[in-house]
Amino acid sequence: MPLGHLGINVTDLAAARAYYDEMMPLVGYEPFLLDDSQFAYRPARGKVGAYLFFYPAEQPGYSRAKPGLQHLAFMMRTRADVDAVHTWADSRGDEIVHPPREFPEYPPPYFATFWIGYDGVLLEAVCHKDA
Repeated sequence: MPLGHLGINVTDLAAARAYYDEMMPLVGYEPFLLDDSQFAYRPARGKVGAYLFFYPAEQPGYSRAKPGLQHLAFMMRTRADVDAVHTWADSRGDEIVHPPREFPEYPPPYFATFWIGYDGVLLEAVCHKDA
């Protein structure tokens, strides 16, 4: 069975929502839920996939080096889509960990970009196609 949803705590719900409202359409997600205590996205156009819920953190201090969430990877339809997400993250001034490229250490084809997003979460856009 596919994963149903992930819950992610953020330091500032409004600021996180502003960030993800820009990013999520680029990675194939649409708004799902919004109220004073949370917001969420689902795969766009009825596609199957995990929903993402965001909640206010009780304490700051995310680290991908500690137990818990290491990174989020979003499957992209084309390499051009990976490039577009990279351009968006770069234009915002997000820290680019890896610009778009092949990753031969993973089963091919693996074309991806990695960047540091809101609250320091490592994000990835990946395409498993040759075009």
